[in-house]
Amino acid sequence: MVTAHRILWAAALLVAVLAHAVLTAQTPTKTVWDGAYTDAQAERAQGTFSANCARCHTLTLEGARPLVGPQFWQANTQKTVGDLLKFVSVNMPNGVTAGSLSPSAYNDLVALILKSNGFPAGTFEVAPDTVANIQIIPKDGPGELPANTLARVVGCLGPKAGADWTLTNATAPQRIEKPGAAPEDATKALGERTMPLKFVLARQDANVGKRVSVSGILIGAGGADGINVSMVTRVADTCP
Repeated sequence: MVTAHRILWAAALLVAVLAHAVLTAQTPTKTVWDGAYTDAQAERAQGTFSANCARCHTLTLEGARPLVGPQFWQANTQKTVGDLLKFVSVNMPNGVTAGSLSPSAYNDLVALILKSNGFPAGTFEVAPDTVANIQIIPKDGPGELPANTLARVVGCLGPKAGADWTLTNATAPQRIEKPGAAPEDATKALGERTMPLKFVLARQDANVGKRVSVSGILIGAGGADGINVSMVTRVADTCP
């Protein structure tokens, strides 16, 4: 009887886990185009921005350090609003007063940045728990990471051709904060791209035909002209 009860309990647990997985898979990813702040919150930030940020930044395309337009996309494409909030909270205002504002002030400032970039208002305010997974992507989809972005790609290292090594079966570039391989690089699904590896300083003969994780600066959008390599790490002995 106890055994039967345990079997029924395990079966019920399995059904619940599968149902959660299906529901998660069917839940669309939220983006900044779905609304991640309120107009009232953005309005609250106007005074804070003028007092603490306007000396260094602008909310228009004019000025040396605008927080809108190409500079915004260069810094934030394929990040989340949560990433943006964390960065602003740690680094603003510039200098010795960085991180000195209240959490609510930083929430409001991010709302103002989003509004100034033309993203629509929503029904909830910016806060760490509400925007952690809201993606910052163009309206028509993720697209390619901008040129000069620090990124990681995984693929098969091919023989050297001229001055460059070549990565085949390469994944789409993934934005990273620092160079290095990720644990999932050894097993993640590979892609169909071929990417020149530029300025590789260390010899890679022993890695030819192996699966490698490559970190570096993208040359051209999405690495169309290759990647300026900072690190190559073998993550598996066979490839693909």
